[in-house]
Amino acid sequence: MVNTEQIEIIRHISTQKLKGKIKDYSLQSKMFKRLLFINLRYSGLLVPEASEKVGITAATGYHWQERWNQEGYAGLIPQYAGGRPSKLSAHEKEELKEELKLKDHWTTIEAKQLIQLKYGVTYSMDQVRRILHSFDMLFYKPYPQDYRRPPDAEEGLKKPSKHE
Repeated sequence: MVNTEQIEIIRHISTQKLKGKIKDYSLQSKMFKRLLFINLRYSGLLVPEASEKVGITAATGYHWQERWNQEGYAGLIPQYAGGRPSKLSAHEKEELKEELKLKDHWTTIEAKQLIQLKYGVTYSMDQVRRILHSFDMLFYKPYPQDYRRPPDAEEGLKKPSKHE
């Protein structure tokens, strides 16, 4: 027996907007937890006790308290540092993007080899995919193309046969 949906979902907003709202509420829930920790500290609990009540380590509690003491509310706002700097500069990425536009179809392996040859930088396949994704390049299995196919094959199919 196939499960069919009995009540269809109405899409009031786009998926992108929905994901943005989820991100906003995620930030709010993180801030709530941090403010709750500060409130517990105000009420007289020690850092390890307050940390346990909100479900964080004591080290994180001390870190939050230090940021609170230095900056107040602004110090509790999550700071997402982007991670390790890219091996390619922004200018080199722009050059790479232009180079990739010169050919219609690129495999991830070909793009990785191009980066190695042109810039002397070695990336993992996963990182190459992330770079290509940041260029809005689409990933799909390429349609096989027969090297024996004549350039005017479409026209040849449209012509009526001689026997008609």
